[in-house]
Amino acid sequence: MPGRRLTVLPAPPGKNSMWLWSRVKNPLRVIYNFLLITAVRYIPSLTLRIWLLRATGMKVGRNVGVGMMAMFDFFFPELITLEDNCLIGYNATLLCHEFLPEECRVGPVVIGANALISANTTVLAGVCIGQNTIVSAASLVNCDLPPNVLAGGVPARVIRERPTG
Repeated sequence: MPGRRLTVLPAPPGKNSMWLWSRVKNPLRVIYNFLLITAVRYIPSLTLRIWLLRATGMKVGRNVGVGMMAMFDFFFPELITLEDNCLIGYNATLLCHEFLPEECRVGPVVIGANALISANTTVLAGVCIGQNTIVSAASLVNCDLPPNVLAGGVPARVIRERPTG
């Protein structure tokens, strides 16, 4: 798929790729990440949320806002970068892996400075969202989005340019 940086890991013979999970990532690290990211979903303190996300290895810039119930990939949180002043909306999901029947795909996710990922949006592995970009609610982002645009839909597409200032 254009605009995605992915590493592909083939599934074991006769099994789907989800059977790879314990070979792809240490199970103890997955449990640790899961516990921290689950806590982030419910804790009202933004400061504590950011601290816990950084404890997973996620790169979180200054003044980042993370809404309640936001879900981050607990297999590969270290592949997520949230640049300065971006906002992640309520119940948004950022994934760095995809288990498919024949392969597992892994790739980084970058949310640019001053970008907004609106409520109930899903961002797939290997995607970069440009700075100052707004992604409308309930969108599916499956390819890169340039800076300074309004995008939305399933799949997300550029709706219009945003004025820079």
